[in-house]
Amino acid sequence: MEIITATIEANLFLLFIVVFLILILALIWNIFLHLRLQKIETANAIFFKGEKVINLEELLLEQAKNLKVLDKDIQELYAISNEINNLALRGIHKVSAIRFNPFKDVGGNQSFSIALLNGKNTGITITALYTKEGTRVYAKAITEGESINFPLTDEEKMAIKTALLPEEPKKIKK
Repeated sequence: MEIITATIEANLFLLFIVVFLILILALIWNIFLHLRLQKIETANAIFFKGEKVINLEELLLEQAKNLKVLDKDIQELYAISNEINNLALRGIHKVSAIRFNPFKDVGGNQSFSIALLNGKNTGITITALYTKEGTRVYAKAITEGESINFPLTDEEKMAIKTALLPEEPKKIKK
């Protein structure tokens, strides 16, 4: 026992330095763990939105309910979008007008043909023929770009063709 005591007394300074280094390492380890704990608490605060959650299962069930509500809302928006798309296809948005002279040697380009088509290329053509005696107006139903009941004139075909062109400046001369 005297040998141990003598060794400790001889190396007391070295022993003190070793214990001091162990304390410093323990303090550094404690600070490191404290910083990690703060990081985890910050992540939990973000995850739980500052609410005190006793049961994680309840939180997950609530989030599942929220997802079902959002999915239902998305389905409703999808149905509304389809309805708007169908309505847009039925509205007239392809329009063209062609002016022409039905009588080559007299008058000017006072007659015209207008094509009014929807997204499915269905609609009407309206043709007005101007003569000295008066103006005559004709309307023909158009289905998928063609007239089923009546033959189309060249000017009406040109008006339909022009209306079906992509949305660029429409310049077609006869």
